[in-house]
Amino acid sequence: MTDVVDLAEAWIADDPDAAARAELEAVLAAHRAGDAEASADLADRFRGPLEFGTAGLRGRIGAGPNRMNRAVVIRAAAGLARYLTDALVEIGIEGPARVAIGYDARHGSRQFAIDTAAVMTGAGHEAMLLPRTLPTPVLAYATRALGADAGVMVTASHNPPQDNGYKVYLGGRAVTGDGQGAQIVPPYDAEIASRIAAVDTVASVPRAEAGWTTLDDDIVDDYVAAAASVAGAPADADADARAAIRIVLTPLHGVGGDTVEATLRAAGFTDLHTVAEQAEPDPDFPTVDFPNPEEPGAIDLSLALAEKLGADVVIANDPDADRAAVATVIDGEWRMLHGDVVGSLLGERVAQRVERQGGSATAVLANSIVSSQQLARIAERHGLAHANTLTGFKWIGREPGLVYGYEEALGYCVAPDLVRDKDGLTAAVMVADLVAELKAEGRTLADAIDDLARAHGVYLTRQVSARFADVAEIPALMTRLLADPPASLGGSTVTSTDDMNDGFQGLLPTNGLHLATESGARVIIRPSGTEPKVKAYLEVVAPVDADVDAARASADQAMQSLEADVRKALGV
Repeated sequence: MTDVVDLAEAWIADDPDAAARAELEAVLAAHRAGDAEASADLADRFRGPLEFGTAGLRGRIGAGPNRMNRAVVIRAAAGLARYLTDALVEIGIEGPARVAIGYDARHGSRQFAIDTAAVMTGAGHEAMLLPRTLPTPVLAYATRALGADAGVMVTASHNPPQDNGYKVYLGGRAVTGDGQGAQIVPPYDAEIASRIAAVDTVASVPRAEAGWTTLDDDIVDDYVAAAASVAGAPADADADARAAIRIVLTPLHGVGGDTVEATLRAAGFTDLHTVAEQAEPDPDFPTVDFPNPEEPGAIDLSLALAEKLGADVVIANDPDADRAAVATVIDGEWRMLHGDVVGSLLGERVAQRVERQGGSATAVLANSIVSSQQLARIAERHGLAHANTLTGFKWIGREPGLVYGYEEALGYCVAPDLVRDKDGLTAAVMVADLVAELKAEGRTLADAIDDLARAHGVYLTRQVSARFADVAEIPALMTRLLADPPASLGGSTVTSTDDMNDGFQGLLPTNGLHLATESGARVIIRPSGTEPKVKAYLEVVAPVDADVDAARASADQAMQSLEADVRKALGV
C-alpha cells in the first residue's frame, strides 16, 4: 500500500495551482511533525478520489484527490472530453463536440470553468463559456438552445460555503430522446468516471491557453425572454394584475438576483423588492448559517421585509437559483410553504393550461417518489398521465412527454421545453402569475391551497432526518430497517413493506424502504445522496367533507403520531 506521504508528494508535484500546493505542503509538514489533527486531515484528503456520479462532483474546496480543486477539475474535464470524443466516434462523427460551460460565484468557480474550457479546447472540442456568473438554469437552457453535446455548471448549489461542485449535462448528439440537456444518469456517469480514472497525471492533459468562445449576453437575454413567457403574454387586465402585486425576493447571496429580477420584470411584475443584505453574490454567505431556503432562519430577512412592505408573496432562490421557496400569509402569519404544497399548486396550474389547450394523451406530470402523491390525483382529475421517478431531476428531466415535474426539495420544472432541470426563475414567474390572478379575484395562495384540499383531500408531508458523524452507521441502519421493518406506524397496521433495492413501482432499484399503512399513511426511508443522513419522507392524507380546517387538524394529529414512530425507528 502506498504511503500517504508518497501520495501527497506526488500530488504536490503534479498540482498546477501554487496556492493548493502550499496548502498541502503545510499539512504534510504538520503531519511529519506529529500533529494528529494534520495527520487525520491528510488521511481524509487521500482516502480516495472525489467520486464522480450522477451529481457530477461535489465536495469541500482544498488540495488533494478527495477535495474540489483545479487538479481534480482538470482530470474531470479530461475524462468528459474523452467520453465526448468516443461517443461521437461511435455514431460516426469525428468532428468536435460542443460544450457549454457556466459557473456561479463560489470560491474557485470561475477558475474551474476556465480550466474546463482550456481542457475542452485542448482536446479539440468547441468550448462556449457563459459571459459571467449566472444561475444554473441559464447553463441548462444554453445546453439545449445552443445544441451543445454537453454542459458543465460549476456550482455547489445550496451546500455550505466551503464546498464547490461540477454538474454535467448531456445533450445534442451525445444522447437521444427527451433527456436532451438533462443531468447525467447511469450509464453515462460510470462511462465518464472510467475515463477520469484513466487520466495519468494533470501534466499529461493538454490545455489550451486560448481558443474557446466567451458568449455575450445575448444568451442571457434569450433565456430571460423565454423564461418570462411561461406565464403567457398578458392581456390588459392581466398586465394590470401583474403590476399590482408586491414581491419580495432574495437570492441568498447567490447569482440569481439580477436575472430573477430581469425575468419577472419582463413578464410584467414591476413591484419588486430584493433583500438588500443578500442581494449581491458573496461566496461566504454572511447572513445565513446554511445557504438553503429550507434551513431555519435562511429567509427570515425576506419575511421581515415582506411584513414591513405589506408584500403579497416572498420568493427565495438558493445560491444557483435552480430552486425556489415561496412564502405567504397563512392564518395571519408569514410562512414558507412546503415544497410539496408549491409543487401541487404549480402542477394544478400547468394541468389546467394543458387541459384548456385541448389536453394531450402524451402529456405527463411527474414527481420524485419521495414527493407527495397529490400530483397523481391532479393529473388524473385533468385527464393527464402521471409518473413517479427516482429522486433527483436527472430522472424527472428524462421523463418522456414531460410537461411539468417537481421534487419536494423546492425544485420545479414548469417549462421542460426550455430547461430539462429544476428552474427557480421560471417557477418564480409562474408563482407570481398565480398570485396576481388570485389577488385580482380577491383571493390568496391560502385559498388556492384550500381549493386543492376540497378537490383531493388534505395531503400533509414532512421529513425526518437522522444525521451521522460516522457514515458507516448508515448502511447498518438501512440493513436493520429492511430486515425488521415496523409492524405499525402512527397507530395503524403496516400493510405494505417494499424493499426498493428490488425495484419499486417500475423504477430502477434504489436503496430505500417503502411502508404504507392501513390508514393511508406512507413512509419512504432512504440514505441521502449528498449528506451523511438517512431521510424519512412521511405523508398522511385526510379526506375533506365540508370543513377544510377540521381535515387539516386531523391530518396534523395523524402526522404527529406517525412522526413519533418514525423517529423511534430511526433512533432519533
